[in-house]
Amino acid sequence: MNEERHNRFLVFLWIVVAFLGGFSLALRWNPARLSRNGSEQLRKMSEVMGYIERYYVDSVNTDSIYGLAINAMLQGLDPHSTYSTPEANKTMMETLEGSFEGIGIQFNIMNDTLMVVSVISGGPSEKAGLMAGDRMIEVDGKSIIGIKNDQAFKTLRGKKGSKVKVGILRPGFKDKYTYEITRGVIPTYTVDVAYMIDSRTGYIKLNEFGSTTAKEFNNAILKLKRQGMESIIVDLRSNTGGFLDAAISVCDEFLPRSQRIVSVEGSKVRPEVVYATRKGDFEEGDVVVLIDDFSASASEIVAGAIQDNDRGWIVGRRSFGKGLVQRQFDLEDKSSIRLTTSRYHTPSGRCIQRDYDNGVEAYYEDIYGRLANGEMESADSIHLDSTKVYHTRNGRTVYGGGGIMPDYFVPLVRGSDMDAYYEVANSSALIQFAFFYANEHKSAVKKNFPDAKSYVEGMNVSDQMLQSLIDFYQKNNKKKISKVSGKSSAELKLWLKALIGRNIYGDEAFYPVINKSDKAVEKALEVLAGQR
Repeated sequence: MNEERHNRFLVFLWIVVAFLGGFSLALRWNPARLSRNGSEQLRKMSEVMGYIERYYVDSVNTDSIYGLAINAMLQGLDPHSTYSTPEANKTMMETLEGSFEGIGIQFNIMNDTLMVVSVISGGPSEKAGLMAGDRMIEVDGKSIIGIKNDQAFKTLRGKKGSKVKVGILRPGFKDKYTYEITRGVIPTYTVDVAYMIDSRTGYIKLNEFGSTTAKEFNNAILKLKRQGMESIIVDLRSNTGGFLDAAISVCDEFLPRSQRIVSVEGSKVRPEVVYATRKGDFEEGDVVVLIDDFSASASEIVAGAIQDNDRGWIVGRRSFGKGLVQRQFDLEDKSSIRLTTSRYHTPSGRCIQRDYDNGVEAYYEDIYGRLANGEMESADSIHLDSTKVYHTRNGRTVYGGGGIMPDYFVPLVRGSDMDAYYEVANSSALIQFAFFYANEHKSAVKKNFPDAKSYVEGMNVSDQMLQSLIDFYQKNNKKKISKVSGKSSAELKLWLKALIGRNIYGDEAFYPVINKSDKAVEKALEVLAGQR
């Protein structure tokens, strides 16, 4: 069968399966509501599928097509109604529920080899004897050289109590070591770091909204208050969302009782308005929320509630623009669909959902359009819908549609004097060099800097270290690099220090370093200083 005919057949088959999937779901949820015409169409499609399976010239694996067809059918409704296979559904829920079952390591694939970046404290790998810097070359006697990230996750994760044997090469030793690891429950965290960025200001980085977020975030607030926190920066950049309840709990830390957080409306669901219900642990100090183009969904609920209630200031760039709420329906084979059932509205009444009339591809390519039209570099290039006008609690004008527009815009920094930095940072050389350096010099670094705080305050990247990084890049990429000076030199040194710190001490030595030159963080501190 030629390629064009084969593609046309697949499109036809997807449509057939989509009809079957849709009608089957309708029958399962409420067979009585399926119209007589719908029943006839379902019988017709079943008949056609029967002929295809019995008589079509080529073999067709209909099982693998069902998922694609259902997903295509759902995305014909909107970009956020999706289908998940049992495997994908399990992985997603493990992340949001706050734990998974596995061996307890963080790893990178470098030069086709699985490198152990760190072992989780108290986890199965640490108990078995694995160490940061180990190279894993075998699993259960089979070579894993050349393994990909997704394959590594599938191979190393498994049920609590199950065992796996891994073959390790350790720097400085010639022999291969074999360890038997008993898998266990590995916790995941949604708060990356919480620390005092100055004597009065706390900083919390939240990577997503999961089932553990409410407790983690509250613990972070209380910890920073004990350290003297009077104002706070909540970093939601690149946080794509998660559970609605988790976003509500974060808002509840800042908003007084009875202030509106969010409302949810849909033609098939009962309207609901959610208000702050309890005394939060930070209802009086100043608040700044950082957002960017990839802050979406639950992140936008938090930013919208803070902005509309005039509880704080939003700093950064325009958020993603996802104002649709999905409900998960589990199917018999443990797969699921996440179906949009309602829209959420910020306290002022605005829905910040972007237009998706031009299809899913155009919807997601809008982010690249923002870069092309200069929006990320200049607030004047942002075109908001002036017909969707709303007002905050104190009367400030805000707009619906297209995401949350920050109160203070921070442009994306680009320039010719940063060419060398981008050249190295956009390759794998920076991360790999930092990993190898941390692995080889860990003892010396920890001797000089016993903890993350002393490392952040005292460690400096020398010109010699920077040159070693450049040499590493040129050797691995077989190309000369443009002259490294000025901003490129300073930025590469900063990131090298931050990444080495992360490999040795964790995020407590990463964010405090990287935030020192972060323009959004600088702007947040400037805004907070103006309120004192």
